[in-house]
This record gives sequence, structure tokens and C-alpha cells, in this order.
Amino acid sequence: MNFTTGYTIEKITEIIKGRLINKLHKKKRIQHFLTDSRRLVFPETTIFFAIKTKKNDGHKYIRQLIDKGVGCFVVSKLPSYASELKQVSFIIVDDTLDSLQEIAAYHRRRFKMPVIAITGSNGKTIIKEWLGQLLSIDHNVVKSPKSYNSQIGVPHSVWQINKNHTIGIFEAGISKTREMKRLQKILAPDIGIFTNIGPAHDEGFSNRKEKILEKLTLFEEVDTLIFCADHKDVEEKISRWAKKYPYVKLFRWSINPGYELQVKKIEKQYNSTNLEIKRDSDSLSMKLPFTDYASIENAIQCIALMILLDYDNHRIKKRIAMLQPVAMRMELKHGINNCTLINDSYNSDVYSLGIALDFLSTQNQHDKKILILSDILQTGIPGKVLYRQVANLLNEKKVYQLIGIGPEISKQSGLFNNAKYFYNTTESFLQNHDLNYFQNHAVLIKGARAFGFEKIIEALQLQDHQTMLEINLDAMVHNLNVFRSFLKPGVKTMVMVKAFGYGSGSYETASMLQYHNTDYLAVAYTDEGKELRKAGIRTPVMVMNPEAQSFEGLFKYNLEPEIYNFRLLKSILEDYKRNFPVSKQNPLNVHIKLDTGMHRLGFDTDDIDELAAILRQNPFVKVKSVFSHFAASDDPGFDFFTKKQLATFINTCNIIEKMLGYVFLKHICNSAAITRFSEAHLDMVRLGIGLYGVTADKRIQPLLKNVSTFKSIISQIKKVKKEEAIGYNPKHKTTSDITIGIVPVGYADGLNRKLGNGKGKLLVKEKLVPITGNICMDMCMINITGIDAKEGDEVIIFGEKNPINKLAKSLGTIPYEILTNVSARVKRVYYQER
Repeated sequence: MNFTTGYTIEKITEIIKGRLINKLHKKKRIQHFLTDSRRLVFPETTIFFAIKTKKNDGHKYIRQLIDKGVGCFVVSKLPSYASELKQVSFIIVDDTLDSLQEIAAYHRRRFKMPVIAITGSNGKTIIKEWLGQLLSIDHNVVKSPKSYNSQIGVPHSVWQINKNHTIGIFEAGISKTREMKRLQKILAPDIGIFTNIGPAHDEGFSNRKEKILEKLTLFEEVDTLIFCADHKDVEEKISRWAKKYPYVKLFRWSINPGYELQVKKIEKQYNSTNLEIKRDSDSLSMKLPFTDYASIENAIQCIALMILLDYDNHRIKKRIAMLQPVAMRMELKHGINNCTLINDSYNSDVYSLGIALDFLSTQNQHDKKILILSDILQTGIPGKVLYRQVANLLNEKKVYQLIGIGPEISKQSGLFNNAKYFYNTTESFLQNHDLNYFQNHAVLIKGARAFGFEKIIEALQLQDHQTMLEINLDAMVHNLNVFRSFLKPGVKTMVMVKAFGYGSGSYETASMLQYHNTDYLAVAYTDEGKELRKAGIRTPVMVMNPEAQSFEGLFKYNLEPEIYNFRLLKSILEDYKRNFPVSKQNPLNVHIKLDTGMHRLGFDTDDIDELAAILRQNPFVKVKSVFSHFAASDDPGFDFFTKKQLATFINTCNIIEKMLGYVFLKHICNSAAITRFSEAHLDMVRLGIGLYGVTADKRIQPLLKNVSTFKSIISQIKKVKKEEAIGYNPKHKTTSDITIGIVPVGYADGLNRKLGNGKGKLLVKEKLVPITGNICMDMCMINITGIDAKEGDEVIIFGEKNPINKLAKSLGTIPYEILTNVSARVKRVYYQER
């Protein structure tokens, strides 16, 4: 995060009331702050706030940041090696998060521009982005990047402000009491927008009233508060709250008369909505380019603000009609010529560019990274200064080539040391650049909306059919952290990425897990591990089913085999001795599998003496871990058996450790056991299906987020008469006239054929509709009678609103089978929320 002009270390110490250790560099100017060690860009001018949370402790990353050149840290405790570091400054404070917020509040108070703050349960990010679109023609707007509305996100947002900005638009979110006052002190807003109230984060409050009042804390010092009076619980609480804060003007809107703004007409058409709005005697008619109610409500909030800011009717009408959908995510897609595309083509600023480049850097399956970047608009920073920052960012992130599009970035071409091409327009690039040049590259496409980079995406992506599996990487990270929250400090995590990452893609999932410091990955076969290594995955990888013909790849790619019987152990020892000089300096790392009652793979307890003898005879073999597998940890009816397995496992491990004379990692917990058997966490746990938001534990399911959405479209709609048959082997005939939709997804894509003839249901327009007739290889038919559907509408096979658990239940199977059966021919689209 950029301070623009920056602060000296001495000044930062004064602002946050800290104690400076090592004053040698107190006059050094800091221009960037960091709270996530993985996002380091400019080490020389960065200060790191070592924030401690329930899930992590920033103090753990100080040493590695020092090694990367960072020289200033805000800490709540000095590292033990601090006295050795003569060139490093430490500012000691009681609470590093408090200090982060203090300096953010100080920075905000330096600027007198108006600030708009938005809170509520839904719509915050959309309203913020739309206001950015609507106001940026007249103002130099600074706004929250992504959905940065948390205790750490808001300071990140505020620290973007510089002297050239003329208006700020920030969102604020909370999850429990006493959080909003901290954000209010940072933002000090002049105008507030309260969107609505819903169930999000209800668990952090005793009731809905308490949550509304907590959110209203943000607006205790605003001049005006905008909100919809038709949300009666919100309207009632705000009316009472306003009596305590009579200086806050309420700007209410409603479909009913008697408020500051009345919405007299909402008339939905095919792809737009006609609005008529009345204020006093003034009436305003306009067209919205949306039809869903959430978008209509969000747009009216924006209209209310524009009226409050004295925009005339003509400008409001013209700009509202031009509102564009907000892309809430970065998408990762497969491109032409074995390229990987990252689509972030709807906004462009230096901070979001840094986030996108972080994502690009994880695509290690490609040696060369290419950035296609438009002009960065309305920053208020002189062009030479701005693009020097961008050039430095590209150097730090090791971007191989830049393709700059736009007149401003083209003027600054001399600042860039990368391989480079420049074009004034998107059309010029598409006409003159040889797209066949893109071969096995990772390509980030990052541009302001005005440049129409969707045309570049269309030209570079593979033209697959419209059946796809969407994978939400942010939800995956969320689920990872949910399971980590059950672990004691020091317990490691191994994540299973076998079976094509449970259908979600192995190296895409592995890249994310590596970025988030997962300790181990596990694959089924050597070939899977080999592909991860070739894709740049450096995390230790355990191979669960090593085969003799794959030993060479196992050793070459530094993969660690699971050993489950004597035949495999002896075979791998012979092969290793034959190909490598054996010594403790060149160890063969292995993982020993025990059978504690599941009676699948693994050594029995009777095998332990012989196993230990062989391992002692071959001291170059290093046992990295010993593990076993619970048979029924998800079923309370078998808890007695689970506990018996655990006791057997611990006892056997203790015997092996005593025989070998050294300690190794011990792990037996799968996803279900992580949340049900804390005593079984031991040294490491193994996370599998839980990463994808699937669990049989009803206590845990609400905490998890859906990761995978299998979706398609209606490719054709037909009317079918009574007594007509549908599809192959037409045993069943219609009992009435019906309307069917043909969906291009069949059993070759992973839609189980047993779901035909009404057994399975897909989601269309928020309604479940039955599959009618037999499922074909490449398509199926659904009964959409009575539903206002059209060709091209989305169909959800499984996802958040049509859970995979229900689909599995209707088939009498488990979610694992459904996920892993999604065919490789189905396009995978990976995305991160902005």
C-alpha cells in the first residue's frame, strides 16, 4: 500500500505512540505498508505490521522479510534475534492492529475531501463500484479495492488517499460488536449509505437489532444518511437512533409517499427497467440497464446520492443508463496454444494491479508471464511517476513481457525494461499483434473498462462449449482457514489434491495451497506429483500409490512415497540404492502407512518389529511421517471404533519411535475428524473433501462455503404435446402438454445417467426442475413448464443453491464420486473475488 509521499520511521513511531529500537535509520522515508508477507513488492520502502490473529501471527514472517530486504517492522514483541540486526528498525507497540488503524486514521485526517461510507449486509461493493463509475467523470475518486471492508481492509483502502483525490468512497463491514467504532475513527465519513440488513454474520450478534445499531455507529458523525425506508426493521431502528443524533440529516427513499425521495414506478422490461422518481415537485424518469431487484435497489441508492450532491436530472439520467455490471472476480481460464489467461479486464489501478500480479505469479506451470495492461485512469498521479511505479512493480514480480494499450502508457514506454509492445487502442492491438505468439504463457489481462478488453479475452480463450465447472478459489481459502481454526498452534496441514483435485484441477488448487503455506500436499500417483513439480509447486508432496515403473520420476521430482507393505518397501530400497549414493546427507524420505482397523492398505501391528529392523538397516531412509486412516470418523455411531483406532495408532507410533530413535510426524485425521476429534490432531491433519465445502457434520456445514459450481445453459426450448416421448428409449410419455429445455450436458460430462426420467433436478431461475427422459451422452432435457425461461439462461447442475449433497443423496452415493466424475472435457474456470 502506497503512502505516496510517505512518512519517516520517526514520524510513524510518533503517530502510533511506539518505542523505536535502532534509531540509525529514523529519517528513512517509508512509502508502503504491508500486512501480508506474500505481497511484498518494494522492500526498501516498506514497513511490515506483524498482526496477530486467531489464525496466524505476522511475527513468524519477520525473518523471511528481512532476508528479502525489508528494514522496518511494527511488532508487539521483539524477535529473539533482534539484537543481531543493526540495520533493521523495530517499533514496539502494545497492539499492532491498533497501530495500523491509528496511522490510517491519521492519514485520513490529512485530507479534507468528502468521504462516502457504505455499510449493510448486501450491496456494499456494487454501490461503491457504481458510484465510482458515476462520479469519476467529475471527480478524482479513491475507493476501496476489492471488498476491502474489514479491520485490516479499511486501513489498506484509506492509505491510498493522496492530495489529488477529490472524493472518497469506502465500504465498511463487521462481524461482531465493537468493531464499527474502530472503522468510523479511520474513515470519518461525511455521507453514509445503509444498504439493507440480512443474515450475514448474525452469529456475531445477540439479535438483528444489535447488528443494525452496531452498523449505525459508522454514521454517528456524518452530515447525511441515505437509506431505503421500505426495509421496516432498518427504518424503525434508524428513526429511533436519529433522535440521539439530531444533527444527522436522513435522506430516505421509498415506494411510498412521505419521504425525501419516492420511487413512483418500477417497470421491468426484457433487459431493462423504467424508473420514475419524485422529489418534492420534481419528477425524473430514467432507464436502468438491469432487471433484478437487487440491482434496482443498489442503483436507487446511487441515484439518491447523486441528487444529494446536486447533480441535475439530465446528468443522472444519462449516467445511470450507462451503468455497467460489476465484475466481482478475477477469472482463470484456459487459452489458445496452451496458455493460461487471467481475466481482470474491468478495472485498473496500481493497488489492484499488485493483487492481480500476485495471482499471476502463482501460475508456475508457465515459465513466462505476460501482462496486457491498459492506461490506468484517474489516479491523480503524474504519468511519469505512475508508470515508474508500474515498471518497478513489473520488475519485482518478474513479468517477462508487457503489452501496453493506451496513449498514456505508450508515452511512458521508455520506463519499462521488460520485453514490450505498445498500442494506442485495443483494436490496434487485435489487428496488428500476432496472437499465435502466445504459446504456453501465463497472460494477465488487466484494463480499465473503457478499453473493452473483453474483446482480447474472446480472441485468446479456448472456444469451449458453455458447460463449465466454476471453482471459487477464495471459498477454498476460506474453507482451509475454517479447518485450520480448529487446530492448535504448530499442528501442520496436509491437503489432498489427488483425483485431479477432486475434479477441480490439481495444479490450480495446489498453487493456491502453496501460496497459503500448506505444509504438505498428497497425490494418488507419481504422475500427478510430477505434473505439480513441472508446474512449479515446491511444497512437499506425498505419493499415496507409488508404483515400481514410476520410481525414477519419484526420485527425480523429489516426491515422497507412502510405504504400506514390505514388497513396496524392499522394491523402492533396491531401486534407490541402484541409482543413488546412499547416505544420511542424501536421504530417501518416506511416509509409513499403518492399518489400524480399516483393513485397506498399511502395515499391521504384527509387522512393526520387521519394519523397524529394515529401516534401521537402511539409515539413509528418513521416515517423515507415520499415518493411518479413520474408517468412520464422520459417523457418531462408530465413535467407539474411531477412538479404538486412535489408541492403536498412538501406541504403535510410540513403539516405532522408540525402535528408530527419532521423532516423526504423526497423522490420522481426515476432514471429518478435524472437527470432531481434537485429541486426534497430533502433529498433522489431512484435509480432503472439506476443502471443497462438503461435510457430513451439520455443525460445520454452515461455516463452509461452496467451492464448485457445475453449470450449463438452455440451448433450445421446445413445446411437447401430451402423450409424446422424449429422448432415447422412450418408455415414458408426457401426461400433459409441457415445455422442455435442452441442456448441453450429458453423461460424458459427468451427469449420471441414473438421474434421468425425473429422478434428478437441476436449478433454473432459482427453481428446481426435473430431468425428463433419459440423459444422453452430450445433453439432457429438463421440464421447464411454467417457468419464465429463455434460451441462453443458466442451468445449475450443482452449486451453492443446488447442493452436491442433495444430488449425491438422490443417487445413493457420496459427493466424492460426483465431484471426481466431472469429465476433463468440461471447461474449468477459476476465479478470485476482487
